[in-house]
Amino acid sequence: MIEVWAPRASSVRLHRPGHGDAELTARGDGWFCADIALTEGDEYGFLLAGADTPRPDAPRPDPRSRRQPRGVHQLSAWFDHSTHEWGDESWSGRQLAGAVIYEMHIGTFTPAGTLDAAIERLDHLVELGIHLVEVLPVNAFNGAHNWGYDGVLWYTVHEAYGGPAAYQRFVDACHARGLGVIQDVVYNHLGPSGNYLPEYGPYLRDAQRNTWGSSVDLDEEEVRRYIIENAMMWLRDYHVDGLRLDAVHALVDTSERHILQALAEAVDALSAHVGRPLSLIAESDLNDPKLIMPREAHGYGLTAQWSDDYHHAVHVAVTGETAGYYADFAPLSALAKTATKGFFHDGTWSSFRERPHGHPIDHHVPTWRLVTFGQDHDQIGNRAAGDRLSQTLDERSLQVAAVLTLLSPFTPMLFMGEEWGASTPWQFFTSHPEPELGRATAEGRIEEFARMGWDRAVVPDPQDPETFLRSKLRWEEAGEGAHARLLAVYRELLGLRRSEPDLSDPSFAAVSAEVADDERWIRLSRGSIDIAVNLAEEPRELPVRAGARLVWATDAAGLGALGATIGEDPVVTLAARSAAVLRA
Repeated sequence: MIEVWAPRASSVRLHRPGHGDAELTARGDGWFCADIALTEGDEYGFLLAGADTPRPDAPRPDPRSRRQPRGVHQLSAWFDHSTHEWGDESWSGRQLAGAVIYEMHIGTFTPAGTLDAAIERLDHLVELGIHLVEVLPVNAFNGAHNWGYDGVLWYTVHEAYGGPAAYQRFVDACHARGLGVIQDVVYNHLGPSGNYLPEYGPYLRDAQRNTWGSSVDLDEEEVRRYIIENAMMWLRDYHVDGLRLDAVHALVDTSERHILQALAEAVDALSAHVGRPLSLIAESDLNDPKLIMPREAHGYGLTAQWSDDYHHAVHVAVTGETAGYYADFAPLSALAKTATKGFFHDGTWSSFRERPHGHPIDHHVPTWRLVTFGQDHDQIGNRAAGDRLSQTLDERSLQVAAVLTLLSPFTPMLFMGEEWGASTPWQFFTSHPEPELGRATAEGRIEEFARMGWDRAVVPDPQDPETFLRSKLRWEEAGEGAHARLLAVYRELLGLRRSEPDLSDPSFAAVSAEVADDERWIRLSRGSIDIAVNLAEEPRELPVRAGARLVWATDAAGLGALGATIGEDPVVTLAARSAAVLRA
């Protein structure tokens, strides 16, 4: 059965090369269908007749296309996901509680930039101590390489990555190694090239825009169904373990039941059916715990949400940068508040937004429902030069950043290559084939940072293929010198997180902090564990609990042997820019 929702078309024909065109029957509510069976690889498209169709003679891709072998402007190809012989029958899933996430971009994770090539590096993630792999968007976009947020066909897997069959192999390979998969999905906008959805129906609100283009019309029931069924596809058909929902603050929904609540209810029902945990993680700029509160408490019932505040606090603490939205996080007490309360802006004044921002989190909410990070694709790639912390900080400061990221009370997420301090940047790159669009993207990016005072020569051209190539990881450096030492630190810290029960305690009540802004030190306590961090350029004395024993340190000089009690006085002297973990 072939069917398509096209309420803006007066008639729809199925176009198949070599088979002629077949008229679809209108069945009501904008749906057209035909009792035609397609086989694996058959190419097809839809010919739309109507006032909203500028080219009724040009076949358009299927809005629910699973495969676009020749790009988003060309015909779709039939793909039957059910023919894959899954090897994960014993896979029982991976819950978010207690997990560590690793964010990757398929195109730059390996030199080949494919899903099959990524499989070859999964053992590295297992050895590191990762539980969930979060994959940046893989749906089809126009061009060869892109961050993935310009996708226009949400049901596809980008052909250059290997297409849908390669994605199945990737998920299977992850599950075979005990790794869950979280897929990043974008439901708040569509890319600038190859979006034919408005010719089919009212998918967009043309009069209402967000940062990236026209808003998705969430008041239209079939558009909501399009989104929810797409989520079901990833979780059910591709055996994915969770979805990261891009920029949910851009989802404008005036309906009685918000799309996020509807999505959470559908995912919960599917989880009960398949018998494994399924997670929904929201990226949100709202600092609103309503997203993760249970529905009986008038929340949306999502599993977790990102906390950019924690990133900002850690970034300022280790770099000293205080421009733009970092300004409010200048005092070290901002890190203490964020570590103990989840959000820094919980109704407080935001100087960047010039208004009060956020809401406090009910401390009955488990801490793991906040996903935090010291680096991620946005906070690196949206810098003028796409520079990582490893390109500005020395080895000591990178180790401190690792401690603050991995031993936080929240669910930690790493960005690919962070674990060895990758020397490669991760820059904003595009490959729009249309000259005008490519030129506008490049000029807009450069002009944006020029207005912020950056030298134009510093800002890479996103359309230059070298911008993409220089963003690829160099895996050989992971075993060299300071890179190898930092990798060892990440492995040790993740091992510590697994072995110390207090480091996975999800209670806000078990978290406290003491800070000295002037002396630049902070002590974060989690149950019986003290995480002492000196961010100053000289040694500092920090108070610890009586009888504390040294568990781990970035610089153990003068601290004694591991397991030893720290003297008679309840203080510890930490070297400049160092950290120690102690057990009371």
